[in-house]
Amino acid sequence: MTETRLAMPDEQGYFGEYGGQIIPPPLIAIMNEIDAAYKEVIQTEAFQKELQELYTDYVGRPSPIYFARRLTEHAGGARIFLKREDLNHTGAHKINHCIGEALLAKHMGKTKVLAETGAGQHGVALATACALLGIECEIHMGEIDIEKEHPNVTKMKILGCKLVAVSRGTKTLKDAVDSAFEEYLKDPVNYFYAIGSVVGPHPFPKIVRDFQSIVGREAREQFLAKENKLPDVLMACVGGGSNAMGLFTAFIDDESVKMIGVEPAGKGLDTDQHAATLTLGTKGAIHGFECYNLQDKEGNPLPVYSIASGLDYPGVGPQHCYLKDIKRVEYEAIDDKECLDAFMQLSRLEGIIPALESAHAIAHAMKIAKDMSPDKTILVNLSGRGDKDADFVADYLSL
Repeated sequence: MTETRLAMPDEQGYFGEYGGQIIPPPLIAIMNEIDAAYKEVIQTEAFQKELQELYTDYVGRPSPIYFARRLTEHAGGARIFLKREDLNHTGAHKINHCIGEALLAKHMGKTKVLAETGAGQHGVALATACALLGIECEIHMGEIDIEKEHPNVTKMKILGCKLVAVSRGTKTLKDAVDSAFEEYLKDPVNYFYAIGSVVGPHPFPKIVRDFQSIVGREAREQFLAKENKLPDVLMACVGGGSNAMGLFTAFIDDESVKMIGVEPAGKGLDTDQHAATLTLGTKGAIHGFECYNLQDKEGNPLPVYSIASGLDYPGVGPQHCYLKDIKRVEYEAIDDKECLDAFMQLSRLEGIIPALESAHAIAHAMKIAKDMSPDKTILVNLSGRGDKDADFVADYLSL
Protein backbone atom coordinates (compact mmCIF):
# COMPACT_ATOMS: atom_id res chain seq x y z
CA MET A 1 0.00 0.00 0.00
CA THR A 2 1.54 3.30 -1.10
CA GLU A 3 1.97 6.44 0.96
CA THR A 4 -0.47 8.26 -1.33
CA ARG A 5 -3.20 5.70 -0.71
CA LEU A 6 -2.63 5.82 3.03
CA ALA A 7 -3.08 9.61 2.97
CA MET A 8 -6.54 9.47 1.39
CA PRO A 9 -9.01 9.99 2.89
CA ASP A 10 -8.23 11.78 6.15
CA GLU A 11 -9.86 10.77 9.44
CA GLN A 12 -12.97 12.82 8.60
CA GLY A 13 -13.31 11.08 5.27
CA TYR A 14 -12.13 13.93 3.04
CA PHE A 15 -10.11 13.68 -0.15
CA GLY A 16 -8.91 17.26 -0.24
CA GLU A 17 -12.16 19.22 0.04
CA TYR A 18 -14.42 16.37 -1.14
CA GLY A 19 -16.14 13.59 0.79
CA GLY A 20 -16.98 13.76 4.49
CA GLN A 21 -20.21 12.94 6.29
CA ILE A 22 -22.95 15.45 5.40
CA ILE A 23 -25.54 13.53 7.41
CA PRO A 24 -27.46 13.86 10.73
CA PRO A 25 -25.40 13.23 13.92
CA PRO A 26 -27.12 9.90 14.76
CA LEU A 27 -26.10 8.57 11.33
CA ILE A 28 -22.54 9.82 11.81
CA ALA A 29 -22.28 7.53 14.81
CA ILE A 30 -23.54 4.59 12.70
CA MET A 31 -21.08 5.40 9.89
CA ASN A 32 -18.21 5.64 12.37
CA GLU A 33 -19.20 2.25 13.78
CA ILE A 34 -19.00 0.78 10.26
CA ASP A 35 -15.60 2.43 9.77
CA ALA A 36 -14.29 1.01 13.06
CA ALA A 37 -15.59 -2.47 12.21
CA TYR A 38 -14.00 -2.27 8.76
CA LYS A 39 -10.63 -1.16 10.15
CA GLU A 40 -10.72 -4.02 12.64
CA VAL A 41 -11.83 -6.83 10.36
CA ILE A 42 -9.76 -5.87 7.29
CA GLN A 43 -6.56 -6.49 9.25
CA THR A 44 -7.48 -9.97 10.44
CA GLU A 45 -5.94 -13.00 8.78
CA ALA A 46 -9.26 -14.88 8.87
CA PHE A 47 -11.13 -12.16 6.94
CA GLN A 48 -8.38 -11.77 4.36
CA LYS A 49 -8.17 -15.54 3.90
CA GLU A 50 -11.92 -15.91 3.38
CA LEU A 51 -12.04 -12.92 1.02
CA GLN A 52 -9.11 -14.18 -1.07
CA GLU A 53 -10.53 -17.70 -1.27
CA LEU A 54 -13.86 -16.33 -2.50
CA TYR A 55 -12.12 -14.09 -5.05
CA THR A 56 -10.18 -17.07 -6.37
CA ASP A 57 -12.65 -19.96 -6.17
CA TYR A 58 -15.99 -18.13 -6.47
CA VAL A 59 -15.39 -14.94 -8.48
CA GLY A 60 -12.72 -16.48 -10.70
CA ARG A 61 -9.88 -14.05 -10.04
CA PRO A 62 -7.43 -13.04 -11.27
CA SER A 63 -9.21 -11.72 -14.35
CA PRO A 64 -6.89 -11.82 -17.39
CA ILE A 65 -5.39 -9.02 -19.44
CA TYR A 66 -6.14 -9.45 -23.14
CA PHE A 67 -4.46 -7.78 -26.12
CA ALA A 68 -7.26 -6.66 -28.47
CA ARG A 69 -5.32 -7.21 -31.70
CA ARG A 70 -8.10 -6.65 -34.25
CA LEU A 71 -9.51 -3.65 -32.38
CA THR A 72 -5.99 -2.20 -32.30
CA GLU A 73 -5.59 -2.73 -36.05
CA HIS A 74 -8.96 -1.09 -36.66
CA ALA A 75 -8.19 1.94 -34.48
CA GLY A 76 -4.56 2.28 -35.59
CA GLY A 77 -1.68 3.48 -33.46
CA ALA A 78 -1.30 2.41 -29.83
CA ARG A 79 -1.94 -1.18 -28.75
CA ILE A 80 -5.16 -1.60 -26.76
CA PHE A 81 -5.33 -4.09 -23.88
CA LEU A 82 -8.39 -5.05 -21.83
CA LYS A 83 -8.58 -5.93 -18.14
CA ARG A 84 -11.31 -8.56 -18.39
CA GLU A 85 -13.56 -7.80 -15.40
CA ASP A 86 -16.43 -8.92 -17.64
CA LEU A 87 -15.26 -12.50 -17.02
CA ASN A 88 -15.93 -12.33 -13.27
CA HIS A 89 -18.82 -14.31 -11.80
CA THR A 90 -21.96 -12.12 -12.29
CA GLY A 91 -20.31 -10.39 -15.25
CA ALA A 92 -18.74 -7.22 -13.87
CA HIS A 93 -16.37 -5.65 -11.36
CA LYS A 94 -19.20 -5.10 -8.86
CA ILE A 95 -18.77 -8.54 -7.29
CA ASN A 96 -15.37 -7.44 -5.91
CA HIS A 97 -16.81 -5.01 -3.38
CA CYS A 98 -20.17 -6.76 -2.93
CA ILE A 99 -18.53 -9.83 -1.45
CA GLY A 100 -16.41 -7.60 0.79
CA GLU A 101 -19.41 -5.56 1.97
CA ALA A 102 -21.54 -8.67 2.57
CA LEU A 103 -18.73 -10.23 4.62
CA LEU A 104 -18.44 -7.00 6.63
CA ALA A 105 -22.21 -6.92 7.24
CA LYS A 106 -22.10 -10.54 8.43
CA HIS A 107 -19.17 -9.73 10.73
CA MET A 108 -21.19 -6.85 12.23
CA GLY A 109 -24.23 -9.06 12.82
CA LYS A 110 -26.53 -7.16 10.45
CA THR A 111 -29.83 -8.81 9.51
CA LYS A 112 -30.47 -7.21 6.10
CA VAL A 113 -28.37 -5.68 3.35
CA LEU A 114 -29.87 -2.82 1.32
CA ALA A 115 -28.65 -1.26 -1.91
CA GLU A 116 -29.54 0.74 -4.99
CA THR A 117 -28.72 -0.29 -8.53
CA GLY A 118 -28.76 1.39 -11.94
CA ALA A 119 -27.71 -1.05 -14.64
CA GLY A 120 -28.45 -3.90 -12.26
CA GLN A 121 -24.88 -5.21 -12.03
CA HIS A 122 -24.48 -4.04 -8.44
CA GLY A 123 -27.87 -5.50 -7.62
CA VAL A 124 -27.05 -8.88 -9.15
CA ALA A 125 -23.62 -8.98 -7.49
CA LEU A 126 -24.99 -8.06 -4.07
CA ALA A 127 -27.91 -10.50 -4.35
CA THR A 128 -25.34 -13.14 -5.28
CA ALA A 129 -23.10 -12.35 -2.31
CA CYS A 130 -26.06 -12.30 0.10
CA ALA A 131 -27.32 -15.65 -1.22
CA LEU A 132 -23.83 -17.06 -0.72
CA LEU A 133 -23.57 -15.78 2.86
CA GLY A 134 -27.19 -16.27 3.90
CA ILE A 135 -28.16 -12.62 4.51
CA GLU A 136 -31.47 -11.00 3.51
CA CYS A 137 -31.09 -8.62 0.55
CA GLU A 138 -33.26 -5.74 -0.72
CA ILE A 139 -32.48 -3.85 -3.94
CA HIS A 140 -34.06 -0.55 -5.06
CA MET A 141 -34.10 0.13 -8.81
CA GLY A 142 -35.73 2.83 -10.96
CA GLU A 143 -38.63 1.76 -13.15
CA ILE A 144 -36.90 2.99 -16.32
CA ASP A 145 -33.82 0.92 -15.51
CA ILE A 146 -35.97 -2.11 -14.67
CA GLU A 147 -37.47 -1.95 -18.15
CA LYS A 148 -34.11 -1.39 -19.86
CA GLU A 149 -32.12 -3.99 -17.89
CA HIS A 150 -34.65 -6.82 -17.76
CA PRO A 151 -32.08 -9.69 -17.77
CA ASN A 152 -30.51 -8.40 -14.54
CA VAL A 153 -33.93 -7.92 -12.96
CA THR A 154 -34.71 -11.58 -13.64
CA LYS A 155 -31.40 -12.68 -12.11
CA MET A 156 -32.01 -10.66 -8.93
CA LYS A 157 -35.41 -12.27 -8.47
CA ILE A 158 -33.99 -15.76 -9.04
CA LEU A 159 -31.28 -15.06 -6.46
CA GLY A 160 -33.96 -14.36 -3.87
CA CYS A 161 -33.60 -10.64 -3.19
CA LYS A 162 -36.55 -8.31 -2.69
CA LEU A 163 -36.68 -5.91 -5.65
CA VAL A 164 -38.29 -2.51 -5.02
CA ALA A 165 -39.35 -0.61 -8.16
CA VAL A 166 -38.81 3.16 -7.73
CA SER A 167 -41.41 5.27 -9.54
CA ARG A 168 -40.52 8.73 -8.20
CA GLY A 169 -38.64 11.51 -10.00
CA THR A 170 -36.64 10.40 -13.01
CA LYS A 171 -37.21 6.72 -12.08
CA THR A 172 -33.46 6.07 -12.45
CA LEU A 173 -30.34 5.68 -10.29
CA LYS A 174 -30.46 8.90 -8.24
CA ASP A 175 -34.02 8.15 -7.16
CA ALA A 176 -33.14 4.52 -6.39
CA VAL A 177 -30.42 5.81 -4.03
CA ASP A 178 -32.95 8.08 -2.29
CA SER A 179 -35.43 5.24 -1.91
CA ALA A 180 -32.90 2.72 -0.59
CA PHE A 181 -31.47 5.23 1.88
CA GLU A 182 -34.93 6.01 3.25
CA GLU A 183 -35.48 2.31 3.90
CA TYR A 184 -32.06 2.09 5.56
CA LEU A 185 -32.94 4.94 7.93
CA LYS A 186 -35.84 2.86 9.32
CA ASP A 187 -33.35 0.61 11.15
CA PRO A 188 -29.68 1.56 10.62
CA VAL A 189 -28.66 -0.50 13.63
CA ASN A 190 -29.71 -3.81 12.09
CA TYR A 191 -29.58 -2.93 8.38
CA PHE A 192 -26.40 -2.50 6.31
CA TYR A 193 -26.45 -0.15 3.31
CA ALA A 194 -24.05 -1.63 0.75
CA ILE A 195 -23.34 1.41 -1.41
CA GLY A 196 -22.64 0.42 -5.01
CA SER A 197 -19.78 2.76 -5.87
CA VAL A 198 -17.07 5.01 -4.39
CA VAL A 199 -19.75 7.50 -3.29
CA GLY A 200 -21.82 8.26 -0.20
CA PRO A 201 -20.74 9.35 3.27
CA HIS A 202 -17.43 8.25 4.77
CA PRO A 203 -16.30 5.44 5.07
CA PHE A 204 -17.96 4.03 1.92
CA PRO A 205 -15.79 5.74 -0.75
CA LYS A 206 -12.78 4.25 1.03
CA ILE A 207 -14.28 0.80 1.63
CA VAL A 208 -15.49 0.29 -1.94
CA ARG A 209 -12.20 1.61 -3.35
CA ASP A 210 -10.17 -0.75 -1.18
CA PHE A 211 -12.18 -3.82 -2.21
CA GLN A 212 -11.98 -2.79 -5.88
CA SER A 213 -8.24 -2.08 -5.74
CA ILE A 214 -7.58 -5.75 -6.46
CA VAL A 215 -8.24 -4.86 -10.13
CA GLY A 216 -5.28 -2.48 -10.31
CA ARG A 217 -2.98 -4.64 -8.20
CA GLU A 218 -3.54 -7.58 -10.53
CA ALA A 219 -3.28 -5.41 -13.65
CA ARG A 220 0.04 -3.89 -12.57
CA GLU A 221 1.62 -7.29 -11.97
CA GLN A 222 0.12 -8.84 -15.11
CA PHE A 223 1.12 -5.99 -17.41
CA LEU A 224 4.69 -5.94 -16.13
CA ALA A 225 4.90 -9.70 -16.73
CA LYS A 226 3.39 -9.41 -20.21
CA GLU A 227 5.10 -6.25 -21.50
CA ASN A 228 8.00 -5.73 -19.08
CA LYS A 229 6.78 -2.19 -18.47
CA LEU A 230 3.74 -0.34 -17.15
CA PRO A 231 0.94 0.81 -19.48
CA ASP A 232 1.30 4.27 -20.97
CA VAL A 233 -2.40 5.05 -20.49
CA LEU A 234 -5.11 3.66 -18.20
CA MET A 235 -8.74 4.08 -19.22
CA ALA A 236 -12.02 3.42 -17.38
CA CYS A 237 -15.59 4.67 -17.52
CA VAL A 238 -16.83 6.85 -14.66
CA GLY A 239 -20.34 7.12 -13.23
CA GLY A 240 -19.92 6.89 -9.48
CA GLY A 241 -16.41 5.73 -10.26
CA SER A 242 -15.74 2.35 -8.60
CA ASN A 243 -14.24 0.47 -11.55
CA ALA A 244 -12.00 3.42 -12.39
CA MET A 245 -10.72 3.76 -8.81
CA GLY A 246 -10.24 0.00 -8.76
CA LEU A 247 -7.85 0.25 -11.70
CA PHE A 248 -6.25 3.63 -10.92
CA THR A 249 -5.37 3.13 -7.24
CA ALA A 250 -2.37 0.85 -7.79
CA PHE A 251 -0.88 3.31 -10.32
CA ILE A 252 -1.48 6.68 -8.60
CA ASP A 253 2.20 7.14 -7.72
CA ASP A 254 3.44 6.09 -11.19
CA GLU A 255 3.74 9.49 -12.84
CA SER A 256 4.68 7.91 -16.17
CA VAL A 257 1.21 6.35 -16.38
CA LYS A 258 -1.48 8.68 -17.73
CA MET A 259 -4.96 8.00 -16.35
CA ILE A 260 -8.23 8.95 -18.06
CA GLY A 261 -11.76 8.62 -16.73
CA VAL A 262 -14.54 8.60 -19.32
CA GLU A 263 -17.94 10.09 -18.54
CA PRO A 264 -21.24 9.90 -20.49
CA ALA A 265 -21.86 12.88 -22.78
CA GLY A 266 -25.24 11.31 -23.59
CA LYS A 267 -26.99 13.24 -26.34
CA GLY A 268 -24.41 16.03 -26.18
CA LEU A 269 -22.68 18.25 -23.65
CA ASP A 270 -24.60 21.20 -25.12
CA THR A 271 -27.90 19.56 -24.10
CA ASP A 272 -29.38 18.66 -20.72
CA GLN A 273 -29.27 14.97 -21.69
CA HIS A 274 -25.92 13.89 -20.24
CA ALA A 275 -24.26 12.86 -16.97
CA ALA A 276 -20.84 14.48 -17.40
CA THR A 277 -20.42 15.38 -13.74
CA LEU A 278 -16.68 16.04 -13.64
CA THR A 279 -16.76 17.84 -16.99
CA LEU A 280 -19.62 20.24 -16.29
CA GLY A 281 -20.49 19.85 -12.59
CA THR A 282 -19.85 22.20 -9.68
CA LYS A 283 -19.04 21.46 -6.06
CA GLY A 284 -21.95 20.64 -3.78
CA ALA A 285 -23.40 18.00 -1.48
CA ILE A 286 -25.38 14.93 -2.54
CA HIS A 287 -26.25 11.73 -0.72
CA GLY A 288 -24.20 12.60 2.32
CA PHE A 289 -20.92 13.81 0.81
CA GLU A 290 -19.25 16.71 -1.02
CA CYS A 291 -18.34 16.25 -4.68
CA TYR A 292 -18.72 17.73 -8.11
CA ASN A 293 -22.34 17.32 -9.13
CA LEU A 294 -24.83 18.47 -11.72
CA GLN A 295 -27.13 20.81 -9.81
CA ASP A 296 -29.40 23.82 -10.22
CA LYS A 297 -28.80 27.26 -8.68
CA GLU A 298 -30.42 26.14 -5.42
CA GLY A 299 -28.08 23.14 -5.16
CA ASN A 300 -30.69 20.53 -6.09
CA PRO A 301 -29.50 17.63 -8.28
CA LEU A 302 -30.45 17.99 -11.94
CA PRO A 303 -32.03 15.15 -13.93
CA VAL A 304 -29.24 13.30 -15.76
CA TYR A 305 -29.14 10.87 -18.66
CA SER A 306 -26.93 8.19 -20.14
CA ILE A 307 -27.67 5.34 -22.51
CA ALA A 308 -25.76 3.30 -19.91
CA SER A 309 -27.95 3.00 -16.81
CA GLY A 310 -24.95 2.53 -14.52
CA LEU A 311 -23.55 5.96 -15.43
CA ASP A 312 -26.61 8.21 -15.04
CA TYR A 313 -25.75 9.63 -11.62
CA PRO A 314 -25.56 13.40 -10.91
CA GLY A 315 -22.63 13.06 -8.46
CA VAL A 316 -19.28 11.25 -8.52
CA GLY A 317 -16.83 9.72 -6.07
CA PRO A 318 -14.96 12.31 -3.96
CA GLN A 319 -11.54 10.84 -4.75
CA HIS A 320 -12.19 11.39 -8.46
CA CYS A 321 -12.94 15.05 -7.69
CA TYR A 322 -9.65 15.36 -5.83
CA LEU A 323 -7.69 13.60 -8.60
CA LYS A 324 -9.23 15.96 -11.15
CA ASP A 325 -8.27 19.05 -9.13
CA ILE A 326 -4.64 17.96 -8.70
CA LYS A 327 -4.59 17.01 -12.41
CA ARG A 328 -3.51 13.42 -11.73
CA VAL A 329 -6.44 12.07 -13.76
CA GLU A 330 -7.98 13.58 -16.89
CA TYR A 331 -11.72 13.26 -17.45
CA GLU A 332 -13.26 13.13 -20.92
CA ALA A 333 -16.80 12.51 -22.19
CA ILE A 334 -18.16 10.14 -24.85
CA ASP A 335 -21.64 10.48 -26.36
CA ASP A 336 -24.22 7.79 -27.06
CA LYS A 337 -23.31 7.45 -30.73
CA GLU A 338 -19.63 6.92 -29.97
CA CYS A 339 -20.52 4.47 -27.20
CA LEU A 340 -22.77 2.39 -29.46
CA ASP A 341 -20.15 2.36 -32.21
CA ALA A 342 -17.53 1.05 -29.75
CA PHE A 343 -20.04 -1.52 -28.45
CA MET A 344 -20.50 -2.90 -31.96
CA GLN A 345 -16.82 -2.65 -32.96
CA LEU A 346 -15.59 -4.63 -29.95
CA SER A 347 -18.36 -7.19 -30.43
CA ARG A 348 -17.63 -7.77 -34.12
CA LEU A 349 -13.85 -7.40 -34.10
CA GLU A 350 -13.04 -9.32 -30.92
CA GLY A 351 -16.15 -11.37 -30.15
CA ILE A 352 -16.49 -9.53 -26.82
CA ILE A 353 -19.85 -7.87 -26.11
CA PRO A 354 -19.15 -5.10 -23.56
CA ALA A 355 -21.49 -3.41 -21.12
CA LEU A 356 -22.63 -0.03 -22.42
CA GLU A 357 -20.85 1.52 -19.45
CA SER A 358 -17.53 -0.06 -20.45
CA ALA A 359 -18.10 0.82 -24.12
CA HIS A 360 -17.61 4.50 -23.19
CA ALA A 361 -14.03 3.71 -22.19
CA ILE A 362 -13.47 1.56 -25.30
CA ALA A 363 -14.70 4.44 -27.46
CA HIS A 364 -12.24 6.92 -25.98
CA ALA A 365 -9.38 4.42 -26.20
CA MET A 366 -10.07 4.00 -29.92
CA LYS A 367 -10.25 7.79 -30.32
CA ILE A 368 -6.84 8.52 -28.79
CA ALA A 369 -5.03 5.37 -29.97
CA LYS A 370 -4.83 6.57 -33.57
CA ASP A 371 -2.77 9.60 -32.53
CA MET A 372 -0.29 7.50 -30.54
CA SER A 373 2.65 5.46 -31.85
CA PRO A 374 2.42 1.64 -32.10
CA ASP A 375 4.96 1.21 -29.29
CA LYS A 376 2.55 2.89 -26.84
CA THR A 377 -0.04 0.96 -24.84
CA ILE A 378 -3.54 1.64 -23.49
CA LEU A 379 -5.06 -0.55 -20.79
CA VAL A 380 -8.87 -0.33 -20.58
CA ASN A 381 -10.83 -1.66 -17.64
CA LEU A 382 -13.54 -3.68 -19.38
CA SER A 383 -15.71 -3.39 -16.30
CA GLY A 384 -18.66 -5.49 -17.43
CA ARG A 385 -20.14 -7.66 -20.14
CA GLY A 386 -23.09 -6.68 -22.28
CA ASP A 387 -25.53 -9.54 -21.75
CA LYS A 388 -27.81 -7.08 -19.94
CA ASP A 389 -27.63 -4.59 -22.82
CA ALA A 390 -27.81 -6.88 -25.87
CA ASP A 391 -31.60 -6.79 -26.38
CA PHE A 392 -31.78 -3.05 -25.72
CA VAL A 393 -29.01 -2.30 -28.24
CA ALA A 394 -30.50 -4.65 -30.83
CA ASP A 395 -33.83 -2.84 -30.57
CA TYR A 396 -32.21 0.61 -30.48
CA LEU A 397 -30.16 -0.09 -33.64
CA SER A 398 -32.91 -2.17 -35.30
CA LEU A 399 -30.54 -5.11 -35.72
